[in-house]
Amino acid sequence: MEKSKRFKIYKMIMIIALTIFITFMITSISLYTYFVKNPSSISSSNTETTNIDSTLKKYKEIIDKYYLGEIDEEKLEEGAIKGYIEGLGDPYTEYISKEDMESYLDDTMGNFVGIGIYMIKNTQYDKIQVLSTIKGSPAEKAGIQAGDIILNVDGVEYKADDMTAASNNIKGEEGTKVSIELLRGSETVKYELTREKVKVNQVEGKVLENNIGYIEFTSFDETTAEDFKNKFEELNQKGIKSLIIDLRNNGGGIVDQALEIADYIADKDSVLLYEVDKNNKETVKKAKTDPIINMPIIILTNENTASASEILAGALKDLGKAKTVGTTTYGKGVIQQILKLSDGSGLKITIEEYQTPNRNKIHEVGIKPDEEVKLPDSVTSILNVEESQDTQLQKAIEMLKQ
Repeated sequence: MEKSKRFKIYKMIMIIALTIFITFMITSISLYTYFVKNPSSISSSNTETTNIDSTLKKYKEIIDKYYLGEIDEEKLEEGAIKGYIEGLGDPYTEYISKEDMESYLDDTMGNFVGIGIYMIKNTQYDKIQVLSTIKGSPAEKAGIQAGDIILNVDGVEYKADDMTAASNNIKGEEGTKVSIELLRGSETVKYELTREKVKVNQVEGKVLENNIGYIEFTSFDETTAEDFKNKFEELNQKGIKSLIIDLRNNGGGIVDQALEIADYIADKDSVLLYEVDKNNKETVKKAKTDPIINMPIIILTNENTASASEILAGALKDLGKAKTVGTTTYGKGVIQQILKLSDGSGLKITIEEYQTPNRNKIHEVGIKPDEEVKLPDSVTSILNVEESQDTQLQKAIEMLKQ
């Protein structure tokens, strides 16, 4: 497909990919992210010896007998666990070490110490690429740009699959410095930045022509729904008559936040989401309150619109509360839960698949927009589009003028 060819380097987002990662946040988007439910503690009660136990014991005996170097039993155990989980072939299920668990959980909450960039894997160059910068962050103020390729951090080079390690290196204590070298086109640029507390997911808004409100945010963290409501009320006081919600390049995040925003718009008791587990047990999520937003709405989507973003777009589209404009979404229609084990480590594991109110599956399919609009060929990156070239936004404005 033309789309996949043009934007191949972005298809591995997040982890959500899209693995959508923030340097100081989503070792998860994270990019992030993910659908994250409240972490639960769990312990294993299975003491039976299995084939994998016997096989690992044999390899341990061989290593103990022949291996020349020093043996770190803790690292061997961790490596075995990681390999076992990777064998599932699920890009959204992963092992979290006890050292990383606390920061991993903190990363979903929306406030972090770092330089303020989202990162993705650039499979073409086997490097990590800057997806975007956080407004007001050290990275934005220094001039780091979407599309920059990360060559090294404090002199350490990282490949695409080393995103977690790179993220951990960029994170640090507030007030400390980090050096980052980037490739921008054919030019190499280097920055020394001071780490700061950064509000990750700022909900931005403004009034466009014809009293059209515009709200944009790039993930769903712990306060996104409240921030969205506050921004809408601010724009509403300025007399907006319709609304554009820009979910392009939004990698998802906390499911409940997406549902809460849908609740602001959908009629009370409307079905917003079906969640189905491995035993076909179904959980139905419904709107709990009367809507507070009653105006024409258009949602902008693209191939990086994923996870919780697809829940919001799919619910409002199916319920006839919004039209969608842009390109087909990413297609991440599964939900993860974080399980914390007794030793302090954790597992982020896929537990459910979701369906929209009309029973449409999203996973590996995506949501097709009501109005398919591609960006012009002159746009070199869907991550950084000038408003004058933004044909998707222009189409939404045109529709709301009618």
